[in-house]
Amino acid sequence: MKAFVLDRYGKKRALRLADIPSPELRDDEVLVQVHAAGVNQLDSRIRDGDFKLILPYRLPLILGHDVAGVVVKVGPRARQFKPGDEVYARSDDFRIGTFAEYVAVKEDSLAIKPKALTMEEAASIPLVGLTAWQALIEKANLTKGQKVFIQAGSGGVGTFAIQLAKHVGATVATTTSGANIDLVKSLGADIVIDYKKDDFEKVLQNYDVVLHSQDAAALEKSLRVLKAGGTLISISGPPDPAFAKRIGAPWFVNLVVRLLSSGVRKRASRRGLRYSFLFMRASGDQLREITSLMDAGAIRPVVDRVFPFESTNEAMAYVEKGRTKGKVVIKVR
Repeated sequence: MKAFVLDRYGKKRALRLADIPSPELRDDEVLVQVHAAGVNQLDSRIRDGDFKLILPYRLPLILGHDVAGVVVKVGPRARQFKPGDEVYARSDDFRIGTFAEYVAVKEDSLAIKPKALTMEEAASIPLVGLTAWQALIEKANLTKGQKVFIQAGSGGVGTFAIQLAKHVGATVATTTSGANIDLVKSLGADIVIDYKKDDFEKVLQNYDVVLHSQDAAALEKSLRVLKAGGTLISISGPPDPAFAKRIGAPWFVNLVVRLLSSGVRKRASRRGLRYSFLFMRASGDQLREITSLMDAGAIRPVVDRVFPFESTNEAMAYVEKGRTKGKVVIKVR
């Protein structure tokens, strides 16, 4: 099969298009013919070597986390899917590789594709949809009437999280550039702050939840817009000890993580707040919940651009600029 391969870690290093064997199928996995693959900042950060400590991949490595495609083969212990099923998933850590013609996915991480979506639209959903679900529903337990601040509302996670929070019945505030104000309002944002003109800390107060995805300065300001008892969930760091425990990190990684997050955890605790780091995980069960919302029209995909498979490196470069409206997708088949 054809695949885009990372031979060595390096900033902005180009992936190599190669002919390699199709992945070997484990007993609990499903082989998916890739029709489309979503592109995420996470792919670039793994390529750059940012996650070598917590995700020690063996190189060479095929990148890509989001997939939509068709089942072509199932492992002997896989019972939920059959050849011909149209499916989508966020592939598991250490089994990523959707920038390829085929990928093996754990059965438990896979779900039937939403009926109304194209393959490209479906491939835009898994990583950002699961991130928003695990942050707002699982960790924050967001409920009707609460106030949530979602940073970077026009990005991949932001466009999904705004719609999910509105479906729950929360009041949603977000930041974006002036060019994207109409977009985030159309998704349901109640309060929109143009980050180039206004400081969100001076506009927002007494919020229940913040979904943080920006830099350390925004993290500090986010603590100050929360009310006592509020929750700050960060998808951009720093990682916390609970995360290190979940991934079974060795003692030295645990120590590094504890030190990295000690400052923000102490400041949150002094203000009566809860700080939590989220590195999303694959989940077929949660994807099925998301599918039902999309089939019902409660959430719609937001796709900025679709690149042909041979332009995978260009697609990654486009995402790295940080100016996408929703998601970028690679059309593989």
